[in-house]
Amino acid sequence: MKNTTPHDVAHLRFAPEGKKKIEWAGQNSPVLKLITEEFRKTKPLKGITIGACLHVTSETANLILAYLAGGAKVALCASNPLSTQDVVAASLVVDYHVPVFAIHGEDRKTYYQHLNQVLDFHPQVTTDDGADLVTLLHTERKKQIPEIIGSAEETTTGVIRLKAMAKDGALKLPVLAVNDSDTKHLFDNRYGTGQSTVDGIIRSTNILLAGKRVIVCGYGWCGRGVASRMRGMGAHVTVVEVDPVKALEAVMDGFPIDQISRASRYGDLFVTVTGDKAVITLVHMKRMKDGAIVANSGHFNVEFDYDGLAKLAKKHRILRNNLEEFTLPSGKQLYALAEGRLVNLVGAEGHPAEVMDMSFANQSLAAAWFIKRKGTLKPKVYVLPKAIDERVARLKLHAMGMRFDRLTPVQRKYLHSWQEGT
Repeated sequence: MKNTTPHDVAHLRFAPEGKKKIEWAGQNSPVLKLITEEFRKTKPLKGITIGACLHVTSETANLILAYLAGGAKVALCASNPLSTQDVVAASLVVDYHVPVFAIHGEDRKTYYQHLNQVLDFHPQVTTDDGADLVTLLHTERKKQIPEIIGSAEETTTGVIRLKAMAKDGALKLPVLAVNDSDTKHLFDNRYGTGQSTVDGIIRSTNILLAGKRVIVCGYGWCGRGVASRMRGMGAHVTVVEVDPVKALEAVMDGFPIDQISRASRYGDLFVTVTGDKAVITLVHMKRMKDGAIVANSGHFNVEFDYDGLAKLAKKHRILRNNLEEFTLPSGKQLYALAEGRLVNLVGAEGHPAEVMDMSFANQSLAAAWFIKRKGTLKPKVYVLPKAIDERVARLKLHAMGMRFDRLTPVQRKYLHSWQEGT
């Protein structure tokens, strides 16, 4: 029987392999599994259409299954052309009848075509990983904004964009900064990005990190994770940071700091994790030593000037999957990973399911949070209530077989009173 689910994926024959990947990720997502079972009983998303622009991976697929269990209809596209796992996209279409519009390596035109195809389903809730759906709604599809109950944003970069929109008075719908939940950024950004970035770099290059001089640009939660994991692998890590408080924290954590203009002269491997653009420019790359490697684990491919490097080079070769050699006019050779895109997703498989378990638990609860507050929210950036954050943490600890203490009545009273002194 022909599959009639609307889709644009690489090939449906990949579905059996994708289904096994989805099931394995589900086995390692105990919190999301509990929420999915709860949603299956309570149906908090019944009658709602969710438009999702996320990395199409086996972990994301389990979030989509939670939405479906809650009674929602879902349309999905990719938030990054190179992060799509084609086997997962195929399985979502064939086995779960989810309209998916995502092909690994799709060009820019196809990427935006897929964004529009998701919005063609007229979702009431959107889930973003970089704010591209929200941006499209505010530019080319403004007439749909009144249909939107709210949007949940997964990434630091997306939250930065949305807060800038709110500050300028340009934001016309309520947004939940899921990334700002403690059980998201403290774990997903730090432990997930830290491990998966190292994984992506090693898979792409097979280099030995021990002894390398690694320059980590950015010391937010993602930068902290990358720096600590690199140090754990034996690398000599230097941090580049523009925020004096974060720079001081890096120093107190035992990392030397430097300016990129200086660090570019001695680094062996450079990793950008800032959420900003032009962190490593062509000027910096011209200063790099012969054989230096440049990678990005920030959201968009603008953190180092990949396009400028490609134009400057007099010779170009692809040596391995996601490893490109550029020979400069001087004869020096530089190496770029994953076309400047997220090396942890392009070169590897993204964050482990155990970490995304908490992030996607927040995403699923965010959708239910929106539905309960339909029509009451102003167009601004919200954060999930602390009670939801703590619930996710409790569920995760329980799933890990860990026990933790609770406040006694005496302790609770003391913390909420002012009468007792020294």
